[in-house]
Amino acid sequence: MSGGHDELDDFHDDAEQAAEERTFAAMPPAHGRGFAVTWWGQAWLKALEDTALDTAQLKAGRRLARAGAVGAVSVRPGRITAVVSDRDRTGHRSDVLLQRLGDDEWDRFLDMAVERAGHIAALLDREMPPLLVEDAAAAGVELLPGIGDLEPECTCEAWDHCAHTAALAYQLARLLDQDPFVLLLLRGRGERELLDELQVRSVARAAADQGEPEEAPEGPAEAQGVRADEAYATGGILPPLPALPMLPEEPGTPPSLDTETAPAPGVDASAVEFLATVAAADAHRALAEALTPGHARTAAEGPLTAAEDAVRLVADAGPDPDVRVLARLADGTGRDREGLRLAVRAWQSGGAAGLAVLEDEWSPEAETAARARAALDESWDEGERPVLRAAQNRWTVSGTGAQLRLGRDGRWWPFRKERGRWVLAGPAAHDPATALAAAVGEE
Repeated sequence: MSGGHDELDDFHDDAEQAAEERTFAAMPPAHGRGFAVTWWGQAWLKALEDTALDTAQLKAGRRLARAGAVGAVSVRPGRITAVVSDRDRTGHRSDVLLQRLGDDEWDRFLDMAVERAGHIAALLDREMPPLLVEDAAAAGVELLPGIGDLEPECTCEAWDHCAHTAALAYQLARLLDQDPFVLLLLRGRGERELLDELQVRSVARAAADQGEPEEAPEGPAEAQGVRADEAYATGGILPPLPALPMLPEEPGTPPSLDTETAPAPGVDASAVEFLATVAAADAHRALAEALTPGHARTAAEGPLTAAEDAVRLVADAGPDPDVRVLARLADGTGRDREGLRLAVRAWQSGGAAGLAVLEDEWSPEAETAARARAALDESWDEGERPVLRAAQNRWTVSGTGAQLRLGRDGRWWPFRKERGRWVLAGPAAHDPATALAAAVGEE
């Protein structure tokens, strides 16, 4: 496929665009493993799979990528390139193009990042927190690709994604798992350039924050605002609302109740502190959602049950909740301490849906079961699929402590057996092989 991206096609002729380029050596075959474990790697694959018109080409591309047919991958602004070999060893130069961000978009992204130091710290740890992507989107910057954003070019002259460009895109998902800076380079800025620009902006902002305050004017201060009766008389033409507040980096710390004054009879100070900590975390999350443009709370899944809410409370309480509070919550939900621990892990990986798949065992209807079997057949090449024992919505890998569970929404969840009990091992995936990779561990 060619044309339609003139600014990308002219990249090689534009000396000013000679930005950072990174080349990654060919990766070993990924037999029986998923191509993306992280949520952002899976988002990349979803953009590919939602865009491609020929699912047979996608399946052929997965086979080539799993077989190690993708050579060294070059990543530069707007383009990834590699030579992909067919089964007969014929090589094809394949490219996948993604629109670069404009200068205005990068300015907005950098301004946002300076205000959210935790985002940059996460990137340096090779993580891409969802809030970073949400904050970027709120600033009008889309980091992850969407439907139609990944454009293919290949010397095989296919007009859509062919097996070669699909294999390259699947391989890049593995690289994104390891380093999300690869995505930022593809969008137009390399890691070193980004960090240098952030340093400059941080210094400038610190200098501005430390500037001398303006001298207070002499004489009495002018009255601020307007009288209520005057505002009412305007007929609704009111002054503009103040700017939205800045979102704190972390929830506030509730006051300590460890005082010399004994609490009132019947009041458990540790339980009150626990609830205050959770309330602060909930308020911080609610404010983050409310400050997101277009935010709208939905209730499609209905309110939480008491048992679900107890798990949520513990999950939000931090790493060291009071053991007495834990015991009370466990008793109130009918779980033992270990059961509550497993429920919290499930909640942290998948929220209410993760908790449901941990505890909900159900029998798929005939049509759902047929789609599940088809997904399992398509996820592995012939002879590579592990031996699976099916029981209702659960498929256990024979001879291992790994299991796949089908959620009612059609997604696959990875489980791993630890100390004789099944534990949710990661987020859900649409591809069974990707989910299973989280259960058995990546190489």
